[in-house]
Amino acid sequence: MTPARRWTMLCCALVAAMTTTCAVSGIAYLIPALHADHGMSLAQGSVLATIPTVGLMLLIIPWGALLDRYGERRILITSLCITLAGTVAAVATSAVDAPYWAWGAALFVGGLGSGAANGASGRIVVGWFPARQRGTAMGVRQMAQPLGIAVCALTMPVTAQVVGVTAALAVPMVVTGLGLLACIVGIVDPPAPPRRPADDTEPSNVRNPYRSSGFLTRVHGVSVLLVIPQAMMWTFVPTWLIVAHQWPPAAAGVLVTVTQVIGAIGRIVAGRVSDAWGSRMRPIRMIALIAAVATLALALTDWLGSPVAPLVMAIASIASVADNGLAFTAIAEYAGPSWSGRGLAIQNTAQYLATSASTPVLGAVIAASGFPIAFALTAVTPLIAIPLVPRDRQID
Repeated sequence: MTPARRWTMLCCALVAAMTTTCAVSGIAYLIPALHADHGMSLAQGSVLATIPTVGLMLLIIPWGALLDRYGERRILITSLCITLAGTVAAVATSAVDAPYWAWGAALFVGGLGSGAANGASGRIVVGWFPARQRGTAMGVRQMAQPLGIAVCALTMPVTAQVVGVTAALAVPMVVTGLGLLACIVGIVDPPAPPRRPADDTEPSNVRNPYRSSGFLTRVHGVSVLLVIPQAMMWTFVPTWLIVAHQWPPAAAGVLVTVTQVIGAIGRIVAGRVSDAWGSRMRPIRMIALIAAVATLALALTDWLGSPVAPLVMAIASIASVADNGLAFTAIAEYAGPSWSGRGLAIQNTAQYLATSASTPVLGAVIAASGFPIAFALTAVTPLIAIPLVPRDRQID
């Protein structure tokens, strides 16, 4: 495996992981259009935006177990075919102006299929990159989420306004098709661990990393707390800009896109810092503190009606996404190749569960009390996370 081939495969894995973000999060960027053109309330739009995440959570751990058993390439291709079917169904459902439940069913199928991409791409990083490069490589892979958000934010609100919701829903469909093609062309499974001669169902000398210490459990808990501000920014900031601050959809999309691109670069920087420090956990503590301070500042500036609130929002958005790659790297390293699929699946399940639970609640808080209160509430969770970040575990 040459370095050029390794990095090319990483780019293919990045595109594959973008499909999860677009298929699961894209509908959130149509909430203003659904409200204006289809008569949906903010609460209804928030529930619709949550449905793909529910589908993802139901199968993400089974997808992880399949990755551990059968490897990355086959499972990725199968998963993305299901996701593509769901995104195509969403476009068709919108085109015929189907009932609300039909929209939810199509989005649900897309979510069911999207659970393998994140775990598989994380396994590819740990399987093909040496430890001294994994933080940086995982930072590149973790660009998939902010870049996927940026693609949705830049294209979907404007497309919905100019052409219609049906055309906007084609964006996740196209990204999923590109991700499927990238997997077919570019993904190669990392070397598998040795197996017992008499039993090819389980690698030899396997330990359950959840029984040996509480490290992974604490990392999952910290990540759950840190994903709530992230979910707030990804889901409601376009609505905050367009509805609460009367920004044109194009301008709102550009600002969100810029912040997500910078956030994607921030993940690489965080990964590079973790490689240089030889620590995944110390940078997470710093990021949690910055995210808490920035989100509190956003709540204050928005409450005061300050014109700098959008700038503060950009800082909070960038800080809120910087930790993901570090947690993913630590989990995959500690769990090892025989458990990393399940470990990363548990990580994603916990984060998406927190997102699914918090999104309708935050939507209700916004409707009842306004955005500043919602921002202030989300700033509490990274403060709680800081003392819970575990010490680093030595990885050979």
